[in-house]
Amino acid sequence: MRTARTQARRRTGGRGPGGPGGPRRPLLGPPRSGSPDVRLRWVTSVVVLIFLVFAGKLVQLQAIDAEKLSAEALESRSITKPLPAHRGDILDTNGSVLATTVERRNITVDQTLVSAYNETAKVPNDEKGAVGAARKIAPVLNQPVAEVAQTLAGNKRFNYVAKDVEPTVWRDVSALDIPGIFSESASRRTYPADAVASNVLGFINSQGEAQSGIERSQDELLNGTDGTLTYEKGKGGQQIATGMTTETEPVDGKDIQLTLDRDLQWKSQEALDKVVKDANAASATLVALDIKTGEILALADAPTYNANTPNKAKAADLGNRALTDVFEPGSTSKVITAAAAIEEGVATPSSHITVPNRLDRGAAGVIRDSEEHGVEKLTFAGVLAKSSNIGTVKVGEKMSAQTMYDYLTKFGIGSKTGVGMTESAGILSTPDKWDGRTRLNVMFGQGLSVTALQSAEVFATIANDGVRVQPKLVKAVTGADGKLEPEPEGKKTRVVSTRTAEQVRLMLESVVGEGGTAVNAEIPGYRVAGKTGTAQAYDESCGCYNGYTASFVGMAPADDPALVVAVFVQQPQNGHYGGILAAPVFQQIMSYALTLQGIEPTGAKMPDVPLEWS
Repeated sequence: MRTARTQARRRTGGRGPGGPGGPRRPLLGPPRSGSPDVRLRWVTSVVVLIFLVFAGKLVQLQAIDAEKLSAEALESRSITKPLPAHRGDILDTNGSVLATTVERRNITVDQTLVSAYNETAKVPNDEKGAVGAARKIAPVLNQPVAEVAQTLAGNKRFNYVAKDVEPTVWRDVSALDIPGIFSESASRRTYPADAVASNVLGFINSQGEAQSGIERSQDELLNGTDGTLTYEKGKGGQQIATGMTTETEPVDGKDIQLTLDRDLQWKSQEALDKVVKDANAASATLVALDIKTGEILALADAPTYNANTPNKAKAADLGNRALTDVFEPGSTSKVITAAAAIEEGVATPSSHITVPNRLDRGAAGVIRDSEEHGVEKLTFAGVLAKSSNIGTVKVGEKMSAQTMYDYLTKFGIGSKTGVGMTESAGILSTPDKWDGRTRLNVMFGQGLSVTALQSAEVFATIANDGVRVQPKLVKAVTGADGKLEPEPEGKKTRVVSTRTAEQVRLMLESVVGEGGTAVNAEIPGYRVAGKTGTAQAYDESCGCYNGYTASFVGMAPADDPALVVAVFVQQPQNGHYGGILAAPVFQQIMSYALTLQGIEPTGAKMPDVPLEWS
């Protein structure tokens, strides 16, 4: 019997697997590979290819991209810090410092590095890491250990530990050699005289921004330009001594010297504080001027504030009332009417004027004086000495409205003085907008508004023989050589003739003399000329007059004027007459100013100026 295997052998010619008639395969193991030479060539090619890839990359790194990669590496290990410029100082006229910048440091931490403090040292655990560092730093900063430890612990790369510390404090902290503790430069603006001239100086806020006063108006000069320091840092953030360092020096701000006299400013503020308290007034201002140069020697406000702590002040006290607050000047403005009338030839100091108790001008209304009186026979000098509204109108209405307006504007009413700080132009409408009443009111100081500085400038013009000098607050600025260079003189404008100014001054002397309204302004040994004002205060909230402005503006020596002092007391509750409230302040400050300036009495006697006629 033939089996299936026998039949299979017959079909294949009796050859089994591996025989001559079919492929021969090993019983075990992989198939045979090619020649050893082929394998060697293949491996060599692969190795050469890999080598070429690495060689190409090496050429790219070391030749083609070397500069770029080097710069990136340097940048990754470099740090840039600002080098703050020193803000310029503000000085008074004698060089006393009114505002300066002191160096401070802010202490910072990289919390990720503090954990290495005493890490390997054989000390208790509470002397390691953030807790241990805090135990060292806290006593230096005078802060609780727990509070400092909380600041030092964590994963922040930057955090403040303390701000605005003395450089000596940072030196003591740095000496502790705690990893991750750094510092940055800081500064603080300080005002050595505290509240003195704060309304002029202004202040710097917590963000380092100038907010008001000279600090703001002269910010571009004072500020300077910050520099930079770039250096390579090590693992702990420390500067690598041998690393690359690039420094751009800061350009410090310029010093600014003011015309203010610190001592006179202090004395003025003290006097204003007293009158505000005694009169229970809302505020008071004072201006002291050198009439030849226009330099402002004092520009005082009350209430005021301490420029070192402006956050503690009322918002209303942060400005400069002498430059921004406007009010109706009242009788102090009569000096403009007097000068205009004499210059235009419609009156002289001795002109005879009959002054009734009332002056009825029909549709324009009835003019009254501050007190009831019978018919008076006054000279024009007597009208000014007794501050008669009626007598002033009887002279002033001899001039046209346009003429009166022209003199008001020439004396500076209705325009800014150009002193270089934020100021008001006052209020003066044009004649075409005057009704009959306004036409008369402007002659004795109603229907128009001025600032304290504008009013002082009017009297300075009369004191300076009729030449108006632009007021000046900045005396000098640091020049390219580092020395203070004087600022140009202010613009000078002829307003009235020398002769007119002399005659008006004689009339104003009568105000201070016997029979005038300002005997409290007399200064022993000196001839004084000036004018009181007791003006009704206009209240915008009701569109009516409510309260008073009590004032006195004067000059000395009257026969050879050097200084003008103007005093204004707003909304007094205890009294309201300028001769009672403001004149004594003038007398005190003018006396002090004359002494400071070394101005001696002239010794001349005041000529007799008749105030009445018969």
